[in-house]
Order: sequence, then structure tokens, then C-alpha cells
Amino acid sequence: MAIIITDECINCGACEPECPNTAIYEGADDWRYNDGTSLSGSVVLPNGKQVDADEAQEPISDEIYYIVPDKCTECKGFHEEPQCAAVCPVDCCVPDDDHVETDEELLGKQAFMHPED
Repeated sequence: MAIIITDECINCGACEPECPNTAIYEGADDWRYNDGTSLSGSVVLPNGKQVDADEAQEPISDEIYYIVPDKCTECKGFHEEPQCAAVCPVDCCVPDDDHVETDEELLGKQAFMHPED
């Protein structure tokens, strides 16, 4: 499952640079599928959704840092544990029960965003 940042977030920003998928954004900032990934142009995500990877997307939160579920892999394929949760000083990076995925799905998403050359 993806990780979510709860409203206990103190906006310290410790999590953002730790994300290998660039799935964490500051509140009110637009995001793109191509940020920190190999995605470009029109792509079909592993979940079947067609998107323009270069197009700016609406912020998920205007108040606090947020994680884009379509880009979050819980750091699978990069680290043993979600790095945002590991560095969060207030423990507000927690599993998102609304976006449950298997390890295989998370690793597939990671490989899709970061294909090996």
C-alpha cells in the first residue's frame, strides 16, 4: 500500500528529499508523473489509468506535505523500509489503507517508473 502523510505533519520537509520516486510534495505544489521518474508523454500506468506524465497535476493537499499514491512504492526496490517514515520526527508517514498494494504490485510500479537500461 502507499504511504500517506497525516494532518499531524509539521511541514519540516525531512521526508521530501528521501523519496526515491519523487512522490512527496510540499502542500499546494503541483506535481507531475515525470518528476524523478523515467516517465514522459502519454503513458498508461500499471493500474490502467492513461496520463500525460509531463502535465502538471493538482496538489493533493494545500496545507501539508503529501504523497502521490500512484508514485509511492513504499521504497520497494530501493530500501528495506519507507524512508519518509524512517526520517519523520512526528511519525505522521503511515500506511494508506485506501491504497493497498502487494509487494509484487509495488515492485512492478517501481520497475515501470525506473526501467533499467
